[in-house]
Amino acid sequence: MRVHIVQSDIVWEDKAANHAHVREMLVGVGVAKGDLVVLPEMFDTGFSLNVERTHDGDGVSAAFVSELAKRLGAFVQAGVTAMGADGMGRNRCLVFSPGGEEIARYDKVHPFTFGREGERFAGGDRVTTYQWSEGEAAAGLRVCPAVCYDLRFPELFRAGLGLGAEMFALGANWPAPRAAHWRALMIARAIENQAFTMGANRCGEDPFLAYSGGSIVVSPEGEVLGEAGAEALVLSLDVDPEAVRSWREKFPAWRDGRADLLPRLGDDGKIGGGQGI
Repeated sequence: MRVHIVQSDIVWEDKAANHAHVREMLVGVGVAKGDLVVLPEMFDTGFSLNVERTHDGDGVSAAFVSELAKRLGAFVQAGVTAMGADGMGRNRCLVFSPGGEEIARYDKVHPFTFGREGERFAGGDRVTTYQWSEGEAAAGLRVCPAVCYDLRFPELFRAGLGLGAEMFALGANWPAPRAAHWRALMIARAIENQAFTMGANRCGEDPFLAYSGGSIVVSPEGEVLGEAGAEALVLSLDVDPEAVRSWREKFPAWRDGRADLLPRLGDDGKIGGGQGI
Protein backbone atom coordinates (compact mmCIF):
# COMPACT_ATOMS: atom_id res chain seq x y z
CA MET A 1 0.00 0.00 0.00
CA ARG A 2 1.36 3.40 -0.98
CA VAL A 3 0.99 6.82 0.64
CA HIS A 4 1.63 10.23 -0.88
CA ILE A 5 2.16 13.11 1.54
CA VAL A 6 1.74 16.51 -0.07
CA GLN A 7 4.02 19.11 1.54
CA SER A 8 2.83 22.33 -0.07
CA ASP A 9 3.76 26.00 0.26
CA ILE A 10 0.24 27.30 0.90
CA VAL A 11 -0.81 30.63 -0.64
CA TRP A 12 -2.46 32.79 2.03
CA GLU A 13 -6.27 32.64 1.85
CA ASP A 14 -6.30 31.84 -1.88
CA LYS A 15 -8.28 28.66 -2.50
CA ALA A 16 -8.02 28.68 -6.28
CA ALA A 17 -4.23 29.03 -6.18
CA ASN A 18 -3.88 26.25 -3.62
CA HIS A 19 -6.18 23.89 -5.51
CA ALA A 20 -4.11 24.45 -8.63
CA HIS A 21 -0.86 23.98 -6.71
CA VAL A 22 -1.94 20.63 -5.25
CA ARG A 23 -3.13 19.45 -8.65
CA GLU A 24 0.21 20.39 -10.23
CA MET A 25 2.25 18.79 -7.44
CA LEU A 26 0.55 15.44 -8.01
CA VAL A 27 1.24 15.37 -11.75
CA GLY A 28 3.76 12.67 -12.52
CA VAL A 29 3.81 11.30 -8.97
CA GLY A 30 2.29 8.02 -10.08
CA VAL A 31 -0.66 7.81 -7.72
CA ALA A 32 -2.20 4.37 -8.26
CA LYS A 33 -5.72 3.13 -7.67
CA GLY A 34 -6.38 2.74 -3.96
CA ASP A 35 -3.38 4.77 -2.77
CA LEU A 36 -3.74 7.30 0.07
CA VAL A 37 -3.00 11.00 -0.48
CA VAL A 38 -2.70 13.24 2.61
CA LEU A 39 -2.84 17.05 2.38
CA PRO A 40 -1.93 19.54 5.13
CA GLU A 41 -4.22 21.23 7.64
CA MET A 42 -6.20 24.06 5.96
CA PHE A 43 -4.50 23.14 2.70
CA ASP A 44 -6.64 25.63 0.81
CA THR A 45 -6.04 28.80 2.86
CA GLY A 46 -3.23 28.36 5.35
CA PHE A 47 -3.73 28.65 9.12
CA SER A 48 -6.02 31.68 9.04
CA LEU A 49 -8.31 32.76 11.88
CA ASN A 50 -10.39 34.80 9.42
CA VAL A 51 -13.15 32.19 9.52
CA GLU A 52 -15.75 34.30 7.73
CA ARG A 53 -13.46 34.59 4.71
CA THR A 54 -11.92 31.13 4.65
CA HIS A 55 -14.67 28.70 5.66
CA ASP A 56 -15.80 26.27 2.98
CA GLY A 57 -19.45 27.30 3.11
CA ASP A 58 -19.87 26.99 -0.65
CA GLY A 59 -18.22 23.57 -0.61
CA VAL A 60 -15.67 24.50 -3.26
CA SER A 61 -12.71 22.93 -1.45
CA ALA A 62 -14.66 19.81 -0.49
CA ALA A 63 -15.71 19.48 -4.13
CA PHE A 64 -12.10 19.88 -5.23
CA VAL A 65 -10.91 17.10 -2.90
CA SER A 66 -13.79 14.85 -3.95
CA GLU A 67 -12.96 15.39 -7.63
CA LEU A 68 -9.27 14.83 -6.95
CA ALA A 69 -9.97 11.50 -5.23
CA LYS A 70 -12.22 10.40 -8.07
CA ARG A 71 -9.78 11.45 -10.78
CA LEU A 72 -6.85 9.71 -9.09
CA GLY A 73 -8.87 6.70 -7.98
CA ALA A 74 -7.31 7.22 -4.54
CA PHE A 75 -8.28 7.98 -0.97
CA VAL A 76 -7.63 11.65 -0.17
CA GLN A 77 -7.47 13.24 3.30
CA ALA A 78 -7.43 17.05 3.47
CA GLY A 79 -7.88 19.88 5.96
CA VAL A 80 -10.35 22.75 5.48
CA THR A 81 -12.20 25.33 7.58
CA ALA A 82 -15.90 24.80 8.32
CA MET A 83 -18.39 27.12 10.03
CA GLY A 84 -20.40 25.77 12.95
CA ALA A 85 -23.99 26.66 13.77
CA ASP A 86 -22.61 28.51 16.80
CA GLY A 87 -20.71 30.94 14.57
CA MET A 88 -17.38 29.39 15.51
CA GLY A 89 -15.09 27.72 13.01
CA ARG A 90 -14.21 24.05 12.91
CA ASN A 91 -10.71 22.98 11.87
CA ARG A 92 -11.96 20.07 9.82
CA CYS A 93 -10.37 17.06 8.19
CA LEU A 94 -12.29 15.46 5.31
CA VAL A 95 -11.61 12.06 3.77
CA PHE A 96 -12.89 10.96 0.36
CA SER A 97 -12.92 7.51 -1.21
CA PRO A 98 -11.66 6.69 -4.73
CA GLY A 99 -15.24 7.11 -5.89
CA GLY A 100 -15.34 10.68 -4.60
CA GLU A 101 -17.63 9.95 -1.64
CA GLU A 102 -16.96 11.49 1.76
CA ILE A 103 -16.20 8.60 4.10
CA ALA A 104 -14.98 10.44 7.21
CA ARG A 105 -14.83 13.86 8.79
CA TYR A 106 -13.00 14.89 11.92
CA ASP A 107 -12.99 18.25 13.70
CA LYS A 108 -9.74 19.08 15.48
CA VAL A 109 -10.38 18.35 19.15
CA HIS A 110 -7.65 20.65 20.52
CA PRO A 111 -7.68 24.28 19.29
CA PHE A 112 -4.23 25.89 19.56
CA THR A 113 -4.81 28.30 22.45
CA PHE A 114 -1.27 29.71 22.30
CA GLY A 115 -1.96 30.75 18.72
CA ARG A 116 -5.45 32.13 19.61
CA GLU A 117 -7.21 29.47 17.55
CA GLY A 118 -9.68 28.92 20.39
CA GLU A 119 -10.99 32.48 19.96
CA ARG A 120 -12.35 31.66 16.51
CA PHE A 121 -12.60 27.87 16.44
CA ALA A 122 -14.45 25.41 18.66
CA GLY A 123 -12.93 22.01 19.29
CA GLY A 124 -14.50 18.81 18.05
CA ASP A 125 -16.02 16.28 20.43
CA ARG A 126 -15.22 12.91 18.88
CA VAL A 127 -12.50 10.69 17.48
CA THR A 128 -13.06 8.81 14.23
CA THR A 129 -11.41 6.26 11.96
CA TYR A 130 -11.80 5.14 8.36
CA GLN A 131 -10.83 2.03 6.43
CA TRP A 132 -8.12 2.39 3.81
CA SER A 133 -8.16 -0.65 1.50
CA GLU A 134 -6.82 -1.08 -2.01
CA GLY A 135 -9.72 -3.32 -2.99
CA GLU A 136 -12.74 -5.08 -1.55
CA ALA A 137 -10.74 -8.20 -0.78
CA ALA A 138 -7.80 -6.36 0.81
CA ALA A 139 -7.52 -6.12 4.59
CA GLY A 140 -6.03 -2.64 4.41
CA LEU A 141 -5.44 -0.38 7.41
CA ARG A 142 -7.75 1.37 9.87
CA VAL A 143 -6.71 5.06 9.86
CA CYS A 144 -7.36 7.69 12.54
CA PRO A 145 -7.12 11.29 11.28
CA ALA A 146 -5.81 14.09 13.49
CA VAL A 147 -4.83 17.73 13.04
CA CYS A 148 -1.60 19.52 13.99
CA TYR A 149 -1.77 20.50 17.72
CA ASP A 150 -3.64 17.26 18.46
CA LEU A 151 -0.21 15.64 18.23
CA ARG A 152 0.67 16.94 21.70
CA PHE A 153 -2.16 14.99 23.36
CA PRO A 154 -1.43 11.25 23.53
CA GLU A 155 -4.85 10.42 24.99
CA LEU A 156 -6.48 11.26 21.65
CA PHE A 157 -4.26 8.73 19.91
CA ARG A 158 -4.97 6.13 22.57
CA ALA A 159 -8.66 6.71 21.96
CA GLY A 160 -8.04 6.12 18.26
CA LEU A 161 -6.26 2.90 19.12
CA GLY A 162 -9.36 1.89 21.05
CA LEU A 163 -11.34 2.33 17.83
CA GLY A 164 -8.98 -0.02 16.04
CA ALA A 165 -6.51 2.45 14.53
CA GLU A 166 -3.44 0.94 12.89
CA MET A 167 -2.29 4.21 11.35
CA PHE A 168 -2.55 7.88 12.36
CA ALA A 169 -2.58 10.49 9.59
CA LEU A 170 -2.08 14.15 10.50
CA GLY A 171 -2.39 17.32 8.49
CA ALA A 172 -0.51 20.26 9.97
CA ASN A 173 0.70 23.84 9.77
CA TRP A 174 3.47 23.20 12.31
CA PRO A 175 5.87 26.17 12.55
CA ALA A 176 9.63 26.02 12.18
CA PRO A 177 10.54 27.10 15.76
CA ARG A 178 9.05 23.87 17.14
CA ALA A 179 10.11 21.50 14.35
CA ALA A 180 12.05 19.30 16.78
CA HIS A 181 8.86 18.73 18.78
CA TRP A 182 7.01 17.69 15.64
CA ARG A 183 9.54 14.99 14.80
CA ALA A 184 9.88 13.71 18.36
CA LEU A 185 6.14 13.53 18.95
CA MET A 186 5.45 11.78 15.65
CA ILE A 187 7.93 9.08 16.61
CA ALA A 188 6.54 8.87 20.15
CA ARG A 189 2.94 8.43 18.97
CA ALA A 190 4.06 5.59 16.68
CA ILE A 191 5.94 3.80 19.45
CA GLU A 192 3.19 4.27 22.06
CA ASN A 193 0.45 2.90 19.86
CA GLN A 194 2.49 0.44 17.79
CA ALA A 195 1.01 2.07 14.71
CA PHE A 196 2.16 3.88 11.59
CA THR A 197 2.12 7.64 12.00
CA MET A 198 2.35 10.03 9.09
CA GLY A 199 2.27 13.79 9.02
CA ALA A 200 1.70 16.17 6.11
CA ASN A 201 3.11 19.53 7.19
CA ARG A 202 3.21 22.66 5.09
CA CYS A 203 6.35 24.55 4.13
CA GLY A 204 7.11 28.16 3.22
CA GLU A 205 5.76 31.23 5.01
CA ASP A 206 2.48 32.98 5.79
CA PRO A 207 2.15 36.60 7.03
CA PHE A 208 3.01 35.51 10.57
CA LEU A 209 5.15 32.36 10.65
CA ALA A 210 7.69 30.25 8.78
CA TYR A 211 7.23 26.51 8.30
CA SER A 212 10.02 24.00 7.81
CA GLY A 213 8.08 21.09 6.34
CA GLY A 214 9.52 17.89 7.75
CA SER A 215 6.60 15.74 6.64
CA ILE A 216 7.25 12.25 7.92
CA VAL A 217 6.20 8.60 7.99
CA VAL A 218 7.10 6.46 11.02
CA SER A 219 6.80 2.69 11.41
CA PRO A 220 4.99 0.94 14.29
CA GLU A 221 8.40 0.31 15.87
CA GLY A 222 9.39 3.98 15.70
CA GLU A 223 11.64 3.81 12.64
CA VAL A 224 11.51 6.83 10.34
CA LEU A 225 10.58 5.37 6.95
CA GLY A 226 10.63 8.63 5.03
CA GLU A 227 11.11 12.30 5.81
CA ALA A 228 10.97 15.50 3.79
CA GLY A 229 13.16 18.56 3.98
CA ALA A 230 11.87 22.13 3.86
CA GLU A 231 10.90 22.35 0.19
CA ALA A 232 7.53 21.76 -1.47
CA LEU A 233 7.28 18.13 -2.58
CA VAL A 234 5.28 14.92 -2.48
CA LEU A 235 6.73 12.25 -0.18
CA SER A 236 5.69 8.83 -1.52
CA LEU A 237 6.45 5.45 -0.01
CA ASP A 238 5.03 2.01 0.64
CA VAL A 239 3.66 0.80 3.96
CA ASP A 240 3.00 -2.83 4.84
CA PRO A 241 -0.16 -3.49 6.89
CA GLU A 242 1.39 -6.70 8.17
CA ALA A 243 4.10 -4.66 9.91
CA VAL A 244 1.52 -3.40 12.43
CA ARG A 245 -0.02 -6.77 13.10
CA SER A 246 3.24 -8.70 13.36
CA TRP A 247 4.84 -6.14 15.71
CA ARG A 248 1.78 -6.02 17.96
CA GLU A 249 1.77 -9.80 18.10
CA LYS A 250 5.50 -10.06 18.74
CA PHE A 251 5.59 -7.30 21.39
CA PRO A 252 2.00 -6.76 22.60
CA ALA A 253 2.57 -3.73 24.83
CA TRP A 254 -0.62 -2.11 23.52
CA ARG A 255 -2.69 -4.72 25.36
CA ASP A 256 -1.39 -3.56 28.73
CA GLY A 257 -2.93 -0.09 28.49
CA ARG A 258 -5.40 0.93 31.22
CA ALA A 259 -8.45 1.88 29.18
CA ASP A 260 -10.34 2.69 32.38
CA LEU A 261 -8.01 5.64 32.98
CA LEU A 262 -8.71 7.21 29.58
CA PRO A 263 -11.63 9.36 28.34
CA ARG A 264 -14.72 7.29 27.61
CA LEU A 265 -16.06 7.10 24.07
CA GLY A 266 -19.57 6.54 22.77
CA ASP A 267 -20.24 4.05 20.00
CA ASP A 268 -19.85 6.93 17.53
CA GLY A 269 -16.46 7.95 18.94
CA LYS A 270 -17.88 10.88 20.92
CA ILE A 271 -15.69 11.84 23.86
CA GLY A 272 -17.53 11.40 27.15
CA GLY A 273 -19.91 8.81 25.70
CA GLY A 274 -21.09 5.67 27.37
CA GLN A 275 -18.53 3.11 26.25
CA GLY A 276 -15.04 2.58 27.59
CA ILE A 277 -12.26 2.30 25.05
